[in-house]
Amino acid sequence: MIILAIDTSCDDTCIAILEVKKEKFKILSNVVSSQVKLHQKYGGVYPSLAKREHRKNLEPVLKKALKEANLLKKVDAIAITIGPGLDPCLWTGINFAKALAQEWKLPLIPANHIEAHILANWLITKPNNLIKFPAICLVISGGHSQLILMKKIGKYKIIGETRDDAAGECFDKTARILGLSYPGGPAIAALAKKFKIQDSRFKLKLPRPMINSKDYDFSFSGLKTAVLYDFKKRSKKIRTSKGYVKEMAKEIQQAIIDVLIKKTIKAAKEYKAKSILLGGGVTANNELRKQMKEAVKKQLPFAICHLPFTNFCTDNAAMVGVAAYFNRKKKKSWKQIKAEANLRI
Repeated sequence: MIILAIDTSCDDTCIAILEVKKEKFKILSNVVSSQVKLHQKYGGVYPSLAKREHRKNLEPVLKKALKEANLLKKVDAIAITIGPGLDPCLWTGINFAKALAQEWKLPLIPANHIEAHILANWLITKPNNLIKFPAICLVISGGHSQLILMKKIGKYKIIGETRDDAAGECFDKTARILGLSYPGGPAIAALAKKFKIQDSRFKLKLPRPMINSKDYDFSFSGLKTAVLYDFKKRSKKIRTSKGYVKEMAKEIQQAIIDVLIKKTIKAAKEYKAKSILLGGGVTANNELRKQMKEAVKKQLPFAICHLPFTNFCTDNAAMVGVAAYFNRKKKKSWKQIKAEANLRI
């Protein structure tokens, strides 16, 4: 089966072509056109601008994807992300996919963006390392922080989620406070990596919000506020110093990581998970990946931690193609597809 997948849920215009044989996925092409530089001056994604760029980029991205795939067989179906995401962006991709499906006389398979982030793990799974259930899935991005119990593909239960800022959103907002570039996650990670020795002048210790709560929910707005208060109480000389910014970046990153790992391990123990799956843009953070793997190995000896390749953590259409394959029986006429910005898994 050959699937052409499209994702315009946020600010990346993504098209991929996958060939599937016996649930093994061969990526024939995976093209992502990023708008990051365009939105940097806003410190976040500007929806109407993102919509305009998607309209401009979709056709060139499709041509590039088809050229890279060098297709010898006909495409069997078109997959399209219908949500969650930014409504104007979702509709731009959906309308493009509808026109394509109508022209090529192909069915459309709607895909859930959150499920796609989880199923990105199937792009690297080897036969001798199959993902076993039940699994605890941690999906973390700019818009989502969720812990999901996965009993099998297609059967999910959200057991915890953010009450305010998502982890990626917290990275973005705290980076902005420190005067760092957007997106905040990579900027903070880069500075945190350079941190060497703690400076006794700063005495930095940020809170780990809800780390010991009895539920599996997250809250990162308090962390953002703590960073802001600390930043404001410093003299201009200190808060603009490289030492302070590096140490603060390190502490922000570690505070977020500590909460994510503690909640994930706790959930895995309660639900006797055999697999831990990570997905979403924040999963590309190398320190999180390293510490999560170490924590699972140490505290969950009977479970395996699965991490997508970093290029499949951020938005891409290859993962949408995987989600579409496992939902291929839900294919619809192009007339039935609509955007669902607040779609739940």
